[in-house]
Amino acid sequence: MPWFPDFVNAAELARRADGSAGRADPVGRYLTALNDGDARGLEKLWPGNVVVHDPRAGEIRSHRQLRRLVRQTRSWLADHDAHIETVAATCVGARAVVELVAHLDGDGRASTWPVAVVAESHGETSIDFRTYCSQVPIDGRHHLRPPILPPGDFRLGDVVGRYQAAMEAGDAEEAVSTFASDGYVREPVDASDTHRGAGELRSYFTRCFSTGGGISAQVCEVTDDGVSSAVEYNCVRWGGRDVPVQAGLAVYERGPDGLLAAARVYDDIEAPVA
Repeated sequence: MPWFPDFVNAAELARRADGSAGRADPVGRYLTALNDGDARGLEKLWPGNVVVHDPRAGEIRSHRQLRRLVRQTRSWLADHDAHIETVAATCVGARAVVELVAHLDGDGRASTWPVAVVAESHGETSIDFRTYCSQVPIDGRHHLRPPILPPGDFRLGDVVGRYQAAMEAGDAEEAVSTFASDGYVREPVDASDTHRGAGELRSYFTRCFSTGGGISAQVCEVTDDGVSSAVEYNCVRWGGRDVPVQAGLAVYERGPDGLLAAARVYDDIEAPVA
């Protein structure tokens, strides 16, 4: 049957194409697995290791843990009638950072929950997923998020570096000056918690620094495509005093004038201010 070898080749090409498409959109495949409650697609695409760093479940490494996490997440999403909207994506090399808003409607209240997922591939067979978000929309309180990554040796340049320096120095005016006239900061608990324009930003930063100092963070990883810079960090100090080291992520979006159009924060740090 001379067609049989061609059939096998076609099937193999189709399998490879599906795998390439999946690896080209790893966060999309991860979200599909969570939405379907089925981890088999992830295990098929990355047969080596699928490692997940989840705010509630911690570090997931075994297939059994992954399947349990996926099933539990599917149940939780269904209970909260959740649907997920993609806000932005920053992709460089083997790393992709996707920003999402989960629209939740449960327990008699609705909310828009900001979530960021980092996918970092290690060759064609293994991948890490790191999720950053606040847990206040889940149970009404902050949770300590231990470091995920070690600090790296990064020197942030341009307006992102200026902003980070202003935050560390506790300089509200300098922080405001890094934003475009309609630029904004979005806080991590709800997507509606934004501070836009010089007046709102000045009030926000003044409150952040009201305990007598800035906010210090160790930069662990940077994914920068020239427009957006996604910075994974460990917060170590707030307002002149050390805090338990906590993991987070912020995405800084540059405007056409080179100033910040947006700073979106994904962490669960309980600020020591009113």
